[in-house]
Amino acid sequence: MTSKFRLALIQLAVSASKSDNLANAALKIKEAAKKGAKIVALPECFNSPYGTSYFSEYAEEIPGNSTEVLSKAAKENNIFLVGGSLPESKNGKLFNTCPIFNPAGEMIATHQKVHLFDIDVPGKIRFKESETLSPGSKLTNFDTPFCKIGVGICYDIRFAEMAQIYAKNGCKLLIYPGAFNMTTGPAHWELLQRARAIDNQLYVATISPARCETASYVAWGHTTVINPWGEVVSTTEHAEDIVYADIDIGYVDEVRNQIPLRQQKRNDLYEVLDHNLS
Repeated sequence: MTSKFRLALIQLAVSASKSDNLANAALKIKEAAKKGAKIVALPECFNSPYGTSYFSEYAEEIPGNSTEVLSKAAKENNIFLVGGSLPESKNGKLFNTCPIFNPAGEMIATHQKVHLFDIDVPGKIRFKESETLSPGSKLTNFDTPFCKIGVGICYDIRFAEMAQIYAKNGCKLLIYPGAFNMTTGPAHWELLQRARAIDNQLYVATISPARCETASYVAWGHTTVINPWGEVVSTTEHAEDIVYADIDIGYVDEVRNQIPLRQQKRNDLYEVLDHNLS
């Protein structure tokens, strides 16, 4: 297994035109691959505006037109592709779904957003994905020649147990396509990434759409990669951009040896404490 590779995160400018979004994504994927990226990831809702009023209009089945474009891009550029997310129509329900492709263009996994984004911050933002979307019911990881990778979508990052399960099952990189907003972004975006990285001693990558001030939902941007020490490896501001990071999976093991959290985890003690609290 090769321990080093280049990761590319595409902070895509998303418009109201699905065809333009798909074409732009394909161009940026090609650019990232030419610069040596072996794994490329897109943002949440990369093919449509983000908002409850848009999900049903832009939804499509998987496989469908958008995943065909992604499959072709993965194969032509010989990369693993984490396809951000798109509104998926399935069995009469809508999901926020991330399709994942290998270098042969095969769709090897899909992740349906498990934790729906339902918040109400008085005077700042109210958003209820559950008004139109259904939650996923499984966690998703996939194997590469470099490492096993766990996938979440945006709000999923707030749930520490999810990241812990991924780490316990051998993941050394977590990828979260997301679209934090101008209220939660400045406060929590980087903080949550660093927390998940430090808690689990692995790499965390987050991918946001570029910010559009005239959109009904304004994304924070700041696509970022965090290393197992909790440091920002690579990031950007809010304009369309590609964030690159040279990942060294060997560094995960190095950090875990330096601070051996797993060796000192007291499952027996936690079970006793949990029993006493219940």
